[in-house]
Amino acid sequence: MDDLGILNLHPENILPPAKGRLLVSAPLLQDPYFVRSVVLLCEFDEEGAFGFILNKYIDLELSDLVGDLPDFGAMVSMGGPVQSENLFYIHRLGDELPGSVPLNEELSVGGDFDVLRSRILAGEVDAQNVRFFVGYSGWSAGQLEAEMTQKAWYVTEVDVLPIMESDRVDLWGQALISMGGDFAKLANFPADPNMN
Repeated sequence: MDDLGILNLHPENILPPAKGRLLVSAPLLQDPYFVRSVVLLCEFDEEGAFGFILNKYIDLELSDLVGDLPDFGAMVSMGGPVQSENLFYIHRLGDELPGSVPLNEELSVGGDFDVLRSRILAGEVDAQNVRFFVGYSGWSAGQLEAEMTQKAWYVTEVDVLPIMESDRVDLWGQALISMGGDFAKLANFPADPNMN
């Protein structure tokens, strides 16, 4: 809100999308998969983009999806509508998981699942170091850029702790508040503006 008390629904987004950054959905985005979502971008280039929705949790344990793994408290989320029959993961294990791809200094995506399974079974990985996703979110070439032009997304840097901790916090609101200014004021925007 400015001095006149008007809420700015389209604050200026300074950061461009990039691998390892977060997409935060604008309050008026009503796509059922992406309403009030926070997406970790795992790739962004001229061929398109992909990432995982961080705050759409599902009521399944990892052991429900992978039978020989114990439930060790790791969160499972709906990563997006693409390949929803597949399991994906981000982690803080870096080079300890062969084949993983770094997203930033702290996070990586994918890697050798057999090594990850062995480390989980040995009790060497805790729930704060890995997150699992069913499916992913994908954009074809130019699609995300078009959505950015339509003010559907805001971009911010990753704060690793909130996205890896097992508590189901209001990640969408937290991300907006951490962006400050007009973005922070949007954290309290009603889910259904017609009900306000």
